[in-house]
Amino acid sequence: MEKHSIKKVVEGLLNLQDTGDSATLLGIGPMSQNCVQAALELSNDDDYPVMFIASRNQVDKDEFGGGYVNGWDQFRFAKAVEEVAEKIGYDNQYYLCRDHGGPWQRDKERNDHIPEEEAMRIGKESYLADIEAGFDLLMIDPTKDPFEVGKVIPLEIVIKRTVELIEFCENVRKERNLPEIGYEVGTEETNGGLTSTETYETFINRLADELTSKDLPMPTFIVGQTGTLVRKTEQAGKFNFDNAYELAEMAKKYKVGLKEHNGDYLDDVSLLMHIPSQITATNVAPQYGTEETRAYLKLAEVEKDLESKSLIETASNTYDVLLEHAIKSERWRKWMVGDQVNLTVDEITNNKYLAVEILDIAGHYTFNDEEVKAEIKKLYENLAKHNIDAERFVIDHIKRPIRDYAEAYNLTGVTTRINNILK
Repeated sequence: MEKHSIKKVVEGLLNLQDTGDSATLLGIGPMSQNCVQAALELSNDDDYPVMFIASRNQVDKDEFGGGYVNGWDQFRFAKAVEEVAEKIGYDNQYYLCRDHGGPWQRDKERNDHIPEEEAMRIGKESYLADIEAGFDLLMIDPTKDPFEVGKVIPLEIVIKRTVELIEFCENVRKERNLPEIGYEVGTEETNGGLTSTETYETFINRLADELTSKDLPMPTFIVGQTGTLVRKTEQAGKFNFDNAYELAEMAKKYKVGLKEHNGDYLDDVSLLMHIPSQITATNVAPQYGTEETRAYLKLAEVEKDLESKSLIETASNTYDVLLEHAIKSERWRKWMVGDQVNLTVDEITNNKYLAVEILDIAGHYTFNDEEVKAEIKKLYENLAKHNIDAERFVIDHIKRPIRDYAEAYNLTGVTTRINNILK
């Protein structure tokens, strides 16, 4: 099947809207290889394109710390997705996407307060690896400024950095004679300044002027605030249809798609309202990591039952090891509410209710830890003795929320529908 550029796909979606048809693409955080397989299987079966949206913490160059997902850099990530696609006989369209690329986008870079010049240099080197590895879409997000914590970063600075980074990426892409790539700009964060429709339109207008003056392409997506917000393992925001609809209409004037972030854990009503709102794409990530963690814990429960019945000799220690590593990772802090952000590891370890909550939130950050991998391997082996395909259970468990979103977002058959309208 011929693969359209991501820009062409969005053009097709915007054209579909004009015919009374519509769909919202799903950007899936590649939380693990199991997650990648779950997404590709559904994309193949139900005929829709899928975007894998990797943050720099998840996938990055080894010299910047690599990624917590399988230790992937950009090339190993691309190869892993390709291998899964080959294994399952994939025949649709998937897109490798950089989520929140740019300066200070790794936790360590912000914590170390590296200066702007160094942060921009690192951001550009990371983008270069993305481009050389064949990424299809790059999010340009220069708004995570450690020197402006809690402040709205001036629009002039956001636009200046955005244009500089797009110009860099376009230059290196053309130098290497590589295919067209798409760009995503803006941010869902409140300190990005794009929280009102007025600011959003001002941003698009001024960005368009700057890009046109330098003969640079308009972005494929502009991120806008639709009211969504993820905290812990729930949707803490409230989907705002009116805001989404207005932003989508505004973006469409420039032949650009509205992208929503923080789309995890949305209820069915909110999901179904995405089609009339004409949002072109939604990002969902931590929810799939949590689903995988929950799958392991269910399998560990089955394993313990089998051990109690003397049907296996020794159960793995999956639960305890996942719990210990999740707490020690401290990556849960990003998702906590209020003063819980400052909880100590000891406070959590000594509170079984908090500990269980932290495991649900942060278990997926530990899947690549050697001790965790060893326990999961033992878990799989124990269950295989009783004809339980644990890996298949995990993949199918991750599929459940992806399927729910894909159905509500009218994605079934959308690859064919886009192909027909682009002919």
